[in-house]
Amino acid sequence: MNKKEIYLAGGCFWGLQKYMDTEVKGVIETEVGYANGHLDDVKYNDLHKMETGFCETVKVVYDSDVIPLSELLEEYYYTIDPTSINRQGVDVGSQYRTGIYYTDESEKETIEASLLNLQKRYAEKVVVECLPLTKYITAELYHQKYLDKNPRGYCHINFNKIRTLKAAVIDPSLYTRKSRQELKETLTPLQFAVTQENESESPFENEYWDKFDDGIYVDITTGEPLFSSKDKYDAGDGYASFKKPIDPNAIEEFPDVFDEDLTMQAISRVGRAFLGHIYDEPGGKKRYSINSASLRFIPSADIDKEGYGYIKNYI
Repeated sequence: MNKKEIYLAGGCFWGLQKYMDTEVKGVIETEVGYANGHLDDVKYNDLHKMETGFCETVKVVYDSDVIPLSELLEEYYYTIDPTSINRQGVDVGSQYRTGIYYTDESEKETIEASLLNLQKRYAEKVVVECLPLTKYITAELYHQKYLDKNPRGYCHINFNKIRTLKAAVIDPSLYTRKSRQELKETLTPLQFAVTQENESESPFENEYWDKFDDGIYVDITTGEPLFSSKDKYDAGDGYASFKKPIDPNAIEEFPDVFDEDLTMQAISRVGRAFLGHIYDEPGGKKRYSINSASLRFIPSADIDKEGYGYIKNYI
């Protein structure tokens, strides 16, 4: 084990501590406190009553053999808006600024390179501080592991959204949305009616409802990979049913306003094509009931030839 520490400021420290404790492999221990202020001592209420210079910070002790600093910082970036000055979520004030504070000067280069790479993803200026730790004061006991003790406590971090982002395996820039005219010329009338006009096929009379060969199913309009045969099953409704998509980001959900139960529509990310519906199943699971006309099946033997070898490990 190669134990190291870094101090991360990312708005309210309750949520960031919980995220580091539960979502990041290689984190050994955490503690919340106040960093880089100008007073000899400080309490939580002081940060709201006076200008102390301190910010809410999480001390992260981690095993760099499991997660190097560059990867740990990527996890941190998921939890913040790096372009927001003195604000994260609904919390406003300099005590909620973002910052990376190091105790080992040799880490400065890694942090600066990481922030430069982060800047490439934003048009706005990234304002995360990169500074040596000059002062750190441990926060009061009731703040430590606050969300463990108060599961319904305030947290500005959307854990489910981050998990979805981290599950991304498909680069949407590889696929292109076509115009309605192009689709009219290349799709069958049924494929066009389903994907562009939100029609549905007849159950038990479509191409893939009972097909269980090994392979993947891609958006008929763009070729973006959507589902794997390993997640396909017979749900008894006569449609191609899947437990989950290959990449959860590739499917977007919208309420079906023409359905009195407001069932969720499944829409492809790049093609904006109507695919079918998404139903809630027991145990918090979902069922993706998809029209065959919105899909193209690619057998496992043809995955490399068709240019989908890069997702082999995910299917």
